[in-house]
Amino acid sequence: MLRRVLGFSALGAGLVSTGLSLHTNDYELNSLGIVRLTRSACAVVDVALTYKRELYYKEWDKSTPEYKAEKSRVHKIAAEKLLELICTNKGVYIKVGQHIGALEYLLPKEFVQTMKVLHSDAPQNPIEDLYKVIRQDLKRNPEDFFDDFEREPLGTASLAQVHKARLKTGEVVAVKVQHPYVKGNSRVDMKTMELAVKVLALIFPDFKIQWLVEESKKNLPIELDFLNEGKNAEKVAEQFKKYSWLRVPKIYWELSSSRVLVMEYLEGGHVTDLDYIKKHNIDAFAVANRIGQLYSEMIFSTGFVHSDPHPGNILVRQTPKNNLEIVLLDHGLYANLSDKFRYEYSKLWLSILNVDRKSMRQHSEQLGIKGDLYGLFVCMVTGRPWDTLMQGINKVKYSKEEKNTLQSNTSLVLPHISDVLEQVDRQMLLILKTNDLIRGIESTLRTQNRMTAFWVMSKCCVQSSYAEQLAKQPEAAKRWQLRLRERWDLFKLNIYYLYLGLINFGFLAALKQVL
Repeated sequence: MLRRVLGFSALGAGLVSTGLSLHTNDYELNSLGIVRLTRSACAVVDVALTYKRELYYKEWDKSTPEYKAEKSRVHKIAAEKLLELICTNKGVYIKVGQHIGALEYLLPKEFVQTMKVLHSDAPQNPIEDLYKVIRQDLKRNPEDFFDDFEREPLGTASLAQVHKARLKTGEVVAVKVQHPYVKGNSRVDMKTMELAVKVLALIFPDFKIQWLVEESKKNLPIELDFLNEGKNAEKVAEQFKKYSWLRVPKIYWELSSSRVLVMEYLEGGHVTDLDYIKKHNIDAFAVANRIGQLYSEMIFSTGFVHSDPHPGNILVRQTPKNNLEIVLLDHGLYANLSDKFRYEYSKLWLSILNVDRKSMRQHSEQLGIKGDLYGLFVCMVTGRPWDTLMQGINKVKYSKEEKNTLQSNTSLVLPHISDVLEQVDRQMLLILKTNDLIRGIESTLRTQNRMTAFWVMSKCCVQSSYAEQLAKQPEAAKRWQLRLRERWDLFKLNIYYLYLGLINFGFLAALKQVL
């Protein structure tokens, strides 16, 4: 009898909670955890059965072209099924799908290429749904403070979409509104993701990305708080106010909440829009130099790093006075690097630039990498093959042959890449992602071989290294000696890179890059 009462009580509680969830989410069935969970489970089972039916139904000679072609075909089918699930469930699923689209060194290329569409073409919500969020959070109708609100979004991302609007005061603003059901669904979605990752690990034994789920669980609540994003924007604007060429949108706090962020509207072209850059006579090398300088200082000097620099979040433009400006958008996710991490990472880069294998191993170990995996780790950090590192990364120009070498070797070292990502200091994960995105921008701009890339970064590494030593040195005389050594090292560095520029680019080209 007691068991029956408990059973009916559990059923009643489930029905009541389901009814409350439906009421809270305007009777949107897709907002129910059980619906999303069931849909996800069905999709994962479907993917597993697809592999069993289409690929694993017989023993293959895995060295044959036939097997490789069939495997690629099945990967593509599975990726399309996964993309369909992501676009249906939206929200957190899109965020994880975007991560998959950035893991070129870890996952089959069919999955990576299929998911890349989510960076620029994420599903959008109708404007009426966004108005509901504005009313719920700001307790007023949008018409009360907007004279005009464009129905088509400027951009749609995994957690929100942005619309151009005009305030009653006449000011033009960008309004970022969180997708209605993202926050309410995030917890059950992350649980589902954990299950999906475990199932995928059974299909791909080398597929170890539990770290991705852990990082997403940690970062998602931060990204869902738009007030935190506004604070990040103001903090980075203050840190880099010395650079007149950097623009960060001003925040309208009186019109913002945890799900609505109203900010200054700044025009410009995407940093990888080569047609825009050419049309406005923008120097691609100047763009790359400023982005490189900004991110080198973030990583090695301030430790406060904008961690989502995909092309849609960095705009370029020319002012009426023909000055180049970089516009930095989307400040939801920042890495806060510890002093110890910045010191070890700086020393790692200096050891790479100096081709010092002993120091590479030493500082890799300090960042969590065990044994001989340090070689693979430094290749992942730099995006260059080992042979190039041994010749001197700042002496060998990047080439298509290098890219082909990296891509062809990825499948051979896939299990070890997973090991590196499991072992490495968690702070490093966002830095690896940031490095990859910046390299992607430089590749599109065709500026990978610019001399100033390593010159600026080397200076930041030296300054970061000495800053940590100075902070730990109480004696005034020794601090004075450290400052002299720092200036001498920076002087030698400047002479060295000027020399490299002269022999590789000629006097005028080297001078242009330095200036």
